[in-house]
Amino acid sequence: MLFCTSLVALVGAGEQPAFSPRKLQITNTKRQSTICELTFPTSILAVKLNRRRLIVVLEEQIYVYDISNMKLLHTIETSPNPGAICALSPSSENCYIAYPSPTSSPTSLFSSTGSSGSHHGSASGDVLIFDALSLQVVNIVQAHKSPVSCIAINSEGTMLATASDKGTVIRVFSIPNAHKIFQFRRGSYPARIYSISFNMVSSLLCVSSDTETVHIFKLNSDLGNGRETNNSGMTSRSSNTSATANSPKDEPSSPDGRRRSGSVGSVLKRQSMTLSRSVAGSVGSYLPDVLTEMWEPARDFAFLRLPSAGVQSVVALSRGKRLKDANLQSV
Repeated sequence: MLFCTSLVALVGAGEQPAFSPRKLQITNTKRQSTICELTFPTSILAVKLNRRRLIVVLEEQIYVYDISNMKLLHTIETSPNPGAICALSPSSENCYIAYPSPTSSPTSLFSSTGSSGSHHGSASGDVLIFDALSLQVVNIVQAHKSPVSCIAINSEGTMLATASDKGTVIRVFSIPNAHKIFQFRRGSYPARIYSISFNMVSSLLCVSSDTETVHIFKLNSDLGNGRETNNSGMTSRSSNTSATANSPKDEPSSPDGRRRSGSVGSVLKRQSMTLSRSVAGSVGSYLPDVLTEMWEPARDFAFLRLPSAGVQSVVALSRGKRLKDANLQSV
C-alpha cells in the first residue's frame, strides 16, 4: 500500500493460474479497479513504493518504475538475492534504493550508466546506494565483512541501518555519504535478523531476530550509552563510564531499603565489573574509534520478550519521540 492512499500492489501466491507469483497488479481499492498488470520473467520477491517510484525485486533483478505512469525507467542486475534484501526510501526527495553489492570492483559499479548494469558475483558485506531519481549508483557503504542479511532506510532517506548474516552487530550510516554514525551490539551469539525499523523521527531503532528478544536502540548522540558522534562520523564513548559503574544504584538493596552486603562472590563480581568498566573507559580514550567500539560496543537501552523464538516477526515504531509515546508493534 502506498502510505494511506487507496493504491495497493498485489502479487499472487501461485495457487491459481490467474494469481501467478510473476504477476503484479496495481489496484485502486477506492474505485475497485485495476490500474495495470505487469508480468515478470521470475517470481516477484518484494514490492516497494513511495510517491515517486515503485520497485519490483526479483532474485537477480530490481525493476524501477515511475509510479505516476508506471513507465519502466531502469533495470538493475544484481547478485542472486533470494531473500529480497532491498530497501527503498519513503522520502520523495532523498529517493534512494539500497541493496547488497556483489564482489565486483567499485569502479565497475559506478561506471554503469545505461538502462541496466550487470553486477553478477557472490554477495559481499557492502551495500550499494542507488539514486532512484538520477538512476545511478551514488555510493558504496562498507557495512560488514560478512554478507548483509537485513537493511532499512529511515523516513527522511538520510540513514541506513544494516545487519550481517551473523546478526551480532547493527550499524547505522548516513546516506548518501556513507559515514558510519552508530554501531550497536545486539548480542554475543549469532542470530538471524528478521526486521529493522526506525521510528518516524529517527530517534529509535528497533530490531527483531529469530530469538525471542526485540531490541530497541537510541539514535540520539546525547542519549543512551554516552556515545557521541565526532567529525568523521564515527562514534566514541564519553568518560562517564567509571562514574556510572560506581553509582550506588548498581548495588542491590533489601526490601526495607537497606543495602545488602551480599556474599563474598557477589562482592568480588561487582568489583570485577566495576574494574572492567573503569579500565575500558580509561583505555578507550587512548584508542582509535574502531578499537574503542570493539572494546565496549553500545547496547540496547530497552528490550521486550516475545512469547516464543524462531517465529518470523516484523517490528514497527510510531512517531513518538519518547519510548513511552512510541507504540511498538510486532507481527
